[in-house]
Amino acid sequence: MTGRKQLTLIHEDRMDAMGIAAFASLKQHGELNQDPAINEYVKCVVIAILEVIPREYGPDDGRWEVLVFEDSTPNAFALPGGKIGVHTGMLDVATTAGQLAAVLGHEVGHVLLNHGNERMSQSILADTAMNTASIAAGAAAPQYQDLVVGGLGVGAQFGVLLPFSRKHESEADQVGQIFMAEAGFYPAEAITLWQNMAQMSGEGPAQWQSTHPSDETRIAKLHANLPQAMQAYEKARASGKDPQCAPPPDEWISPEALP
Repeated sequence: MTGRKQLTLIHEDRMDAMGIAAFASLKQHGELNQDPAINEYVKCVVIAILEVIPREYGPDDGRWEVLVFEDSTPNAFALPGGKIGVHTGMLDVATTAGQLAAVLGHEVGHVLLNHGNERMSQSILADTAMNTASIAAGAAAPQYQDLVVGGLGVGAQFGVLLPFSRKHESEADQVGQIFMAEAGFYPAEAITLWQNMAQMSGEGPAQWQSTHPSDETRIAKLHANLPQAMQAYEKARASGKDPQCAPPPDEWISPEALP
């Protein structure tokens, strides 16, 4: 998608299986949000993003599953195998549909750009005791659990996380901003999202923020990418794309998130 050469040692089918297994574990140990309005809102934004990604990854294959977890930490993730999770706490930071689209475009971008595979492959090469065959055959084995969930990007829930590189973050930011624009969300809201993240830094790094650092360089790159994203946005709007995704009622959002 970016044209950059990548080291990806693990077969796509195995990555999908690992993502599905990790998501099943999260569902088993986490608490799911039961509010229909919140779930419909999140799914509305996700569907709008999925409708513009390359067809081979799109929603028509029926593999995508979206769940909202009752968790106050501002976190969201997308996993190989078509699994997406959003914490209710993320809605306190991403306070509009456009900002949530920036979050989800970013996370879906990590998956489509094979960043998890690349990160796990680099870890395998760094540890001579591991190899691709043992990881693929024993993804659920305890000795590989940290590597698998950390590489997939949900390791924080399991106590460990392998951080994405600055290159990965920049790629996911830029691709995610284009995805949201193509879906009909105003792409400048990606910048607002990271400004919101920066304002949270005084309260200590949030879970999502701690592995997706919000800094002036990141915001500057999103500004630089904005003209291209605006072209995609204007084309999308001209074609009739106008996602009608309504945020949940204000009374649900925590007081700290309100203006």
